[in-house]
Amino acid sequence: MGVTVAVLVAANLAVHHWTGLFGLVTAVLVSALLLGVLFWAGGTLADAGLAPGTLARGARWALALIGLVAVVYLVAALLPATRALFEDRRYSGMTGSELLLRVFLLVPVGTVLVEEIAFRGVLYGLVCRDRGAAWATAVSSLLFGLWHVLPSLHLATAKPALTTVFGDSATGAALAVVAAVLFTTAAGVLLCALRRRSGSLLAPMGLHWAVNALGYLVGFLLR
Repeated sequence: MGVTVAVLVAANLAVHHWTGLFGLVTAVLVSALLLGVLFWAGGTLADAGLAPGTLARGARWALALIGLVAVVYLVAALLPATRALFEDRRYSGMTGSELLLRVFLLVPVGTVLVEEIAFRGVLYGLVCRDRGAAWATAVSSLLFGLWHVLPSLHLATAKPALTTVFGDSATGAALAVVAAVLFTTAAGVLLCALRRRSGSLLAPMGLHWAVNALGYLVGFLLR
């Protein structure tokens, strides 16, 4: 656990400061390193949610969840009351090629792969072996929330809907970070439940990709 957390702290700093190819390489290396830590501790692919016999079931869950998120986002984009939630100033200068790069490479590799292997795979598997699913869910979800402190530092100013709520002051920015940590901790609980229910890491991977990637797509189209 100590080695895993140390790797995650270093990876969080690296991924936050390195973008593009360096960020992708870092994500892949960190994912491989964390799996190596799990195996070194006596864990298996099953502990990581990657047992070959569970992949087909996990893929079915992933496809169903992607479809569900797509329907929810479509409805939300069509309703005036929720359309503003997709507004993000970071989309203003984004091109179509940059969107495709983000949706099909940066999000699945630079975000989903490393975060799911880290939190719903290795951390969940290590804690679950010794303390059970409830402890595994609590520990991995809390650390998942803290993982998002750095990415949410400028969230309040990037999204107009959040600027309206928190303002653009230093206090507002701090409150937005706290809200982001609480939200992602709760999201971690849901993703852990999917991992446990499906028996596969592919289920939370599918939902995680859909929420992030389809969010970028809808925000880009509505800008």
